[in-house]
Amino acid sequence: MSTGIIGIGRALPEKILTNFDLEKMVDTNDEWIRTRTGIEERRIADENTNTSDIGYEAAKKAIEDANISPDEIDLILVATVTPDQPFPSVACMLQERLGAKKAAALDVSAACAGFMYGMVTAKQFIDNDVYKYVLVVGVEKLSKITNWEDRNTAVLFGDGAGAVVLGKVTEGRGILSFELGADGSGGKHLYQDEFIQMNGREVFKFAVRQMGESSENVLVKAGLSKEDVDFLIPHQANIRIMEASRQRLNLPEEKLSKTVHKYGNTSAASIPISLVEELEAGKIKDDDVIVMVGFGGGLTWGALAIRWGK
Repeated sequence: MSTGIIGIGRALPEKILTNFDLEKMVDTNDEWIRTRTGIEERRIADENTNTSDIGYEAAKKAIEDANISPDEIDLILVATVTPDQPFPSVACMLQERLGAKKAAALDVSAACAGFMYGMVTAKQFIDNDVYKYVLVVGVEKLSKITNWEDRNTAVLFGDGAGAVVLGKVTEGRGILSFELGADGSGGKHLYQDEFIQMNGREVFKFAVRQMGESSENVLVKAGLSKEDVDFLIPHQANIRIMEASRQRLNLPEEKLSKTVHKYGNTSAASIPISLVEELEAGKIKDDDVIVMVGFGGGLTWGALAIRWGK
């Protein structure tokens, strides 16, 4: 038996903020946003909805999809940079709200790569037979740390959550290989003071290089070639960065997950949100090889090669 995904879920706020709405708020326009980022709209949570609320909805769906009860969860890992408050953690809030009474709980802070860090951490506990089921949630309410008067960042971010339950799957399926990394010297290019601050040019250069390298590295570790890849799910930050990753793996366009146009950059939530979307669309089938890859503030990065199925 190996470790893989046995349940999935996602949650998105109802409110849609389009590029045309942003034209009324800040000095920008729809064409400029679309051509540079690929984003057309994003979801924004209302002021009464917090990170834990969105995460709870996604987590509940993932647990139901895994066909287990909350009290069977051994560990809850929540990847987020927008917790409701410094402590208690969002993971502890979810533990109580879900009724996952025996679960340990902590938040993971690796920005947009946080979901990858959470998945890899969960894998260690399950591989070593310490825990049977681990819930990993990627959730953000980036709207509360976005400066809506900054034309460079206001157009990028959205709110949402994605969740998975990890457990034992059939041998040969599940997580085949992974890579995690960090470069603290690049932290000055993407950080939060009151709001998100970003040196777009430096982050773009880093992301294009690192996403491609990490994708290739996990294939080598898994003993696979580029031709073996059935689907690529990159962090949904910018269509040009995503396309560079696709081209690095020599994949046709239909094998690239693209949800950035609908949801913008949802940080740690973007990969699991996209995973659910592609599964619901029937684009991922049992025994498909999927590469997931993300990068974020820190600077951090992470990638996984997975053979889909239970």
